[in-house]
Amino acid sequence: MEQAIKLLVAKDIWKQYGSVSVLKGVSLEVSRGELVSIVGPSGAGKSTLLYIASSLEKADQGQIIFEGQDLTRLSNAALAKFRNKEMGFVFQFHHLLPEFTALENVSIPGWIAKMPKKQIQNKAKELLDLMGLADKIDKKPHSLSGGEQQRVAVARALLNSPALIFADEPTGNLDSENASALHHLFIKLRNELNQSFLIVTHNEGLAAMSNRSLTMKDGKFI
Repeated sequence: MEQAIKLLVAKDIWKQYGSVSVLKGVSLEVSRGELVSIVGPSGAGKSTLLYIASSLEKADQGQIIFEGQDLTRLSNAALAKFRNKEMGFVFQFHHLLPEFTALENVSIPGWIAKMPKKQIQNKAKELLDLMGLADKIDKKPHSLSGGEQQRVAVARALLNSPALIFADEPTGNLDSENASALHHLFIKLRNELNQSFLIVTHNEGLAAMSNRSLTMKDGKFI
């Protein structure tokens, strides 16, 4: 049997805000092509772990290894560049720029990476088509439904072909029908593109569809 390739390894992560210990020596691994959900009550430390694992926040103690690279040793500039290339992000609120079209919003990571304009445009169109939004490329966020806006955000997260997509409550702002559609989209991306995901969610349906579902309570996995 082929050995799963470890994409992300978080070792012994500790984080404290003031006198509150949010993470207490948490370790986590995500393999390539795996969809891993983190569930648990509010305040358990799920989102904090996601932000630290993705290098958006720094741990007080511990190590983050991503594709063999120790992220705790990179400068902020090197980290930002690495993050834009290797990681995609989907949040509860889509964070689309209101003055930009769907195509332009999806293109942003490519612009930051200074990819050739034609290549960015072709990839963005291809991804919007994959999301079922080929007829919405010139629409601005205000004329898209909540589910469509979130699919634009997923397309944006995929633009630079990231090794791993981090999603924080991606269905938290959607009705049940759109939430279910987004879940099935994640599964499709995993199955067809071998896309890896680390997802914080309260949604039991999404957790049940994951390769693994990890439960956090009081800053630890249980």
